[in-house]
Amino acid sequence: MTSRFLKTTTGLASLAAFTLSLAAPALAGEKWDMPMAYSPSNFHSATGAEFAKCVTTGTGGDIEIVTHPSGSLFKGADIKRAVQTGQAPIGERLLSAHQNENPIFGIDSIPFLATSFDDAAKLWKAAKPTMEKVLDEQNLVMLYSVPWPPQGLYFKKEINSVEDMKGAKFRSYNNATARIAELTGMLPVTIEAAEISQAFATGVAESMITSGSTGYDRKVWESLTHFYEVDAWLPRNTVMVNKDVWQGLSDANRNVIRGCAELAEYAGTWRAVEYTQFTVNGLRENGMTVQRPSEKLTGELQIIGETMTTEWLEAAGEDGKAIVDAYKGMQ
Repeated sequence: MTSRFLKTTTGLASLAAFTLSLAAPALAGEKWDMPMAYSPSNFHSATGAEFAKCVTTGTGGDIEIVTHPSGSLFKGADIKRAVQTGQAPIGERLLSAHQNENPIFGIDSIPFLATSFDDAAKLWKAAKPTMEKVLDEQNLVMLYSVPWPPQGLYFKKEINSVEDMKGAKFRSYNNATARIAELTGMLPVTIEAAEISQAFATGVAESMITSGSTGYDRKVWESLTHFYEVDAWLPRNTVMVNKDVWQGLSDANRNVIRGCAELAEYAGTWRAVEYTQFTVNGLRENGMTVQRPSEKLTGELQIIGETMTTEWLEAAGEDGKAIVDAYKGMQ
């Protein structure tokens, strides 16, 4: 899309070539199937595919990673458990969808706490050590994490207040979205990303909160009419490897994977930045009304955000408070 975007993709190929000289000689050639929830065209999936190539090349074929996008190997909701239990050695998941397991997983989906890429990066820096500890306790090792663009509201009609939302069937994908539905009087319906297009086409859902990226990839203009840039939060997709599998690797191969993961996080983050305006423009070009929310709606959503922040802090306890305090100290 831009020179910066191209540099990041070129960088992954460069790293793969570089790490080839560092990797231990290939022995058996181990295949890792990597489940992913989003379509092949989604920037997270593209980043994951390049990460996989980087590892495959960098280990000299000792570890071959094959990605499976669109929930084709495991549905989104099942990916984390599959990696934990060793059904898949590696996978990508939106961890906020597992907030019911541990409130810390929902740190990136607190409405209006971090609403820009810069703030989301600070929040992630504050949260990462605790997140790694929680994952380690669940037999998982974090490799990299990439943010989504800011989350906006999609509807089939004009919305100027919370009152206008009441009764709408609202796509829910984590605790935060379900709670938003409850606080606004909408009806939450759990729908994975791969099922979005069908859900709106059949009337199972009428509204949702997600990025311009997801809406663009799923061509939601075929069913929806309005997108409101409320910039509620920037959730993250995280790539994890099974801890037992990780510990069984050679130091050389672990170093290769870490190097590829670091560059993938960098590349994926810039893709998110570059993709934000591109996809919002794409929604508009395909007939959707794209605009900022009204002053009334903005104020009402801020109140909801304050309520949800208080609730999250109560649930997350001292660990949650420490993360938020550290984040605010960076402001």
